[in-house]
Amino acid sequence: MKTGPFFIHYTHRQLITVWLYGSKQDLYIMRLLFIVQGEGRGHLTQAVSLAQLLQKAGHDVIGAWVNVAKERPVPAFFVEQFTAPITALPGPALVYDPQTNALDLKTTIWGIVKQLPTFRQSVRQLKEAIQTHKPDIVVNFFELLGGLTYGLHRLSTPMVCVGHQCLAFHDTFTFPKNRWLDKLLFRALVRLNSWGATELFGLSFDQQNDVPERRLRVMPPLLRQELSDCCNQSRITDACPYILAYTTQPGLVSEVLAAHRQYPEIIVHYFNSSTQEAQEQVGNQLFFHRIDGTRYLRYMRHCVAVVTTAGFESVCEALYLGKPVLMMPQPNHYEQACNALDGQRVGAGLADNRFDLRQLLTYLPTHDQSVSHRFRSWYASGEWRYLIALERLTQPSKLFTDTDSTHV
Repeated sequence: MKTGPFFIHYTHRQLITVWLYGSKQDLYIMRLLFIVQGEGRGHLTQAVSLAQLLQKAGHDVIGAWVNVAKERPVPAFFVEQFTAPITALPGPALVYDPQTNALDLKTTIWGIVKQLPTFRQSVRQLKEAIQTHKPDIVVNFFELLGGLTYGLHRLSTPMVCVGHQCLAFHDTFTFPKNRWLDKLLFRALVRLNSWGATELFGLSFDQQNDVPERRLRVMPPLLRQELSDCCNQSRITDACPYILAYTTQPGLVSEVLAAHRQYPEIIVHYFNSSTQEAQEQVGNQLFFHRIDGTRYLRYMRHCVAVVTTAGFESVCEALYLGKPVLMMPQPNHYEQACNALDGQRVGAGLADNRFDLRQLLTYLPTHDQSVSHRFRSWYASGEWRYLIALERLTQPSKLFTDTDSTHV
């Protein structure tokens, strides 16, 4: 098949680059080590997706070092799906106010300060692991410990930092207005997490130009395999149109209940972290579900719209399945506020600060379904883009050339 400047084909699960900008290149087996932020599911899902892509092409993912908050295990879904060895590392964690659902920056920062000796030990462990295992590339899924390890110890192994957050250095990225201090702190966090990185892979809702002078390469999202598989699964039993909702913070249950009281005739299926049963009927048309990734995708496939906090992967999944999204950033969560504006920019749906069904229902007839087709095309190009970009990290002469940025 021909894709842009590349001619590629598959043999025995390896992607062979036959022609690369006019010169033949032999594919060798890359050894990669992952550093993964364990907060939420997004970065963990990205790590699983990239590992599957690399392993399919015949490369070797030798392990993942995962930041987990104190006394929390590595999430079960990651342990089940990630086939290489996993090592848990104590690291920073976000803290939310249980009453307001807002990100509690003061408590978060204080918690980091109190655990600095533990984090120093984690940085030493990472440095020793990289020096011992000698990977060809380290992939950092937006984990602060990875940036600190490279920034403080100047390791020679190339590192790439992966995350939607990296687009904060792209000129087209939209920031919330009148929040200059939040913007300053957010970009400072991105710099710390990507400290020492050879390149930044900015995961994007749509194709945009790279920014070579900032080492920024714009890349398609990394989504779970179940997303494409779910299209072949059987239809769920609901015959009537319904809204699908998803949140992870327990305090947001009150938002859903208030919206349902306002529109009690609308069927709502709500996946949340507070529900322990597979399905629980709370009202005549309101159903609570415990968080289950596979069932959630099945319900998303047949809903008329999705309401969720503005996590990057959640919005991408809705885009892939052609579902309009009401993106509701958690209070005081600047990153999610940026995600919501970026999603609104590409036509994924609406950004709002609350669960406003009236606004969503007004928007639905105007939603442009062609947005989903463009997104799928962009997402489908990810396989060859990641393989070529990562191979180039091991060949300094192949990093960003003048003719490179519009193709990869």
